[in-house]
Amino acid sequence: MRYSSQVKPISYLKANAAEVLTRLAEQREPLVITQNGEAKAVLQDVASFEETQETLALLKILALGNQDVAAGKVKPVADVIARLRANQAAV
Repeated sequence: MRYSSQVKPISYLKANAAEVLTRLAEQREPLVITQNGEAKAVLQDVASFEETQETLALLKILALGNQDVAAGKVKPVADVIARLRANQAAV
């Protein structure tokens, strides 16, 4: 995704805050805010932010799982299923 069309100076944000928030919610595309010609911040709607956070959490879980595999902290699925069935039968 290219953000070149989604770049506005901070003065625009100050003068049009309500419009910017409405557009963020409708278009669900981030807005890059510049100050003195340099990118300083990125604004996004809450729903997009929450989706991003959920995605990052899932990626972290996958990375931790990959670390466990690399460290040999895994068991064959047949062993796990057998243990679960044994626990279930004991209940």
